Formats: sequence, C-alpha cells, structure tokens
Amino acid sequence: MPVRDALSRLAAEDAVEIRSKRRIVVPQMTPARLDEVMRCRLLLEPEAAALALPAIDARLLRALRAADAAIDAALESGDVNAYMENNYAFHFLIYRAQGEGVLTRLIETLWMRFGPLMRVVYGRVGTARLVDQHREALDAIARGDKDGLRAAIAADIADGQALIAVGEG
Repeated sequence: MPVRDALSRLAAEDAVEIRSKRRIVVPQMTPARLDEVMRCRLLLEPEAAALALPAIDARLLRALRAADAAIDAALESGDVNAYMENNYAFHFLIYRAQGEGVLTRLIETLWMRFGPLMRVVYGRVGTARLVDQHREALDAIARGDKDGLRAAIAADIADGQALIAVGEG
C-alpha cells in the first residue's frame, strides 16, 4: 500500500505515468515540456535562493561548501550518480533554509520532472562537460549578495539546459 500511495503522488505531480497496475513509465520529455520546466526553474529557483539567503548561517554555509566539494570530486571521477545526488543536496540546502513551504515543493516537483532526463543526458555525455557554477553562489552567500546569488543560480540552470541540448543532439 505505501508504494502505491507514493506512485499515486508521483503521478499526480506528473513525474510518472501509471499505464496499468504493472506498468509505470517516466513521461516522455518533449522539447516543449523541457522548455516549460526550465523556464519555471529560472523563475522560481533564483528567487527561492535569494529569499533563503538571510537564513543561511555559518553552519549551513559549511554544509554547502562540503556539498560543493563532493560535486567537484564527482566531476573529477566521472561519477554521475554522486554528481546528481550532491547537486540536488546543494540546491535544496539553500532552498530549504527558508523552510519547507510551497515554493520549495514547487521546485521539487520541477526537479522530479526533469531529473530522469538529466540522468539520461549525463549517462550519454558524462560529467566532463559539466561546469560547477556553485562557487559563484557560495561567494554570493558569503557576501550576503542576493542579486549575485540569483545570478549564480540562474547561470547554473542555464548551463544545465545547454548540456541537455548537447546530450540530446
């Protein structure tokens, strides 16, 4: 029963399609759907980061730096799974600093929609082409610079979108 409930929730958020009792698939990512998801990410995530900035203390900044170091290690070793896990951790450490509100849940829904595609893309192109934009975000956080943090998160999302274009080409 708990698995069925979880799958029903994922289907309600358009992260999976339940075709029958035994067939569940990830919805196909069309160019139009990808464009919509990425536009929403660009609208929501930079603002969520800026709103969270006042709640990011020294302890959280250390955790963000540790996540970024793990991302660097994953990029160096070509470990796609570690990259994806630590990239998610980095972003959501920031977004959740302000709490688990509606904005954070909306962003999580967007990540559920594009996550499977990113796994496929990274599987095709590896991690060598990934650029770690998180250093700019960390610097902006350390300065208390909301505009700089917005710009760093937007650049990170844009880089991911550009990588998708390469991976699908």
